[in-house]
Amino acid sequence: MAKTDPVHIKVSRSRGITIEWGDGLRSEYGLDYLRDRCPCATCTGSHGPAAAQKEGDNPLKLFRPALKIESVEPVGNYALQIRWNDGHDTGIYTWEYLRSISPDQRG
Repeated sequence: MAKTDPVHIKVSRSRGITIEWGDGLRSEYGLDYLRDRCPCATCTGSHGPAAAQKEGDNPLKLFRPALKIESVEPVGNYALQIRWNDGHDTGIYTWEYLRSISPDQRG
């Protein structure tokens, strides 16, 4: 196990994900923080500018339900896949990616 592999993962459907890493770093990822950094091709614009609009976005922005995590599934031994209540579920968050976006500046 590498020092940058997670040793403990805590999921709160209404608050986000906390990861304790092998080197002692603790990263707390809020819901909006994770959703805004979804690494899938649609969210990153890899399919073109029009695809960068997140699925489920309300173009009128009058009402947007509170963001929540529906479920989190492991992907092999290297990542998490998050299913959001806005219907989005194609982002695969690898340990390397999560570590690189850690809100803690030491990440």
